[in-house]
Amino acid sequence: MSVGEVAGRLGVSKSAVYRMVHRGKLPGIRLGDHRNIRVPEAAVEKMVMEMQEHSDPA
Repeated sequence: MSVGEVAGRLGVSKSAVYRMVHRGKLPGIRLGDHRNIRVPEAAVEKMVMEMQEHSDPA
C-alpha cells in the first residue's frame, strides 16, 4: 500500500506514516528514493486491529 493509502486507512497524516516506518512500528519497503515507500497490507490491517482493541472499552 502507498503511504497515502495507509494514512487514509489508519486515519493519520502521511507524515505520521513515514514516522511509523522510520521508528519500526510499520514495515516499509523503500522503492527508489527515500520517500517512495510501500507498506504491506497485512501489516496495516494488523495495526488497525490493534488500534481497535486499544480503543474498545472492556
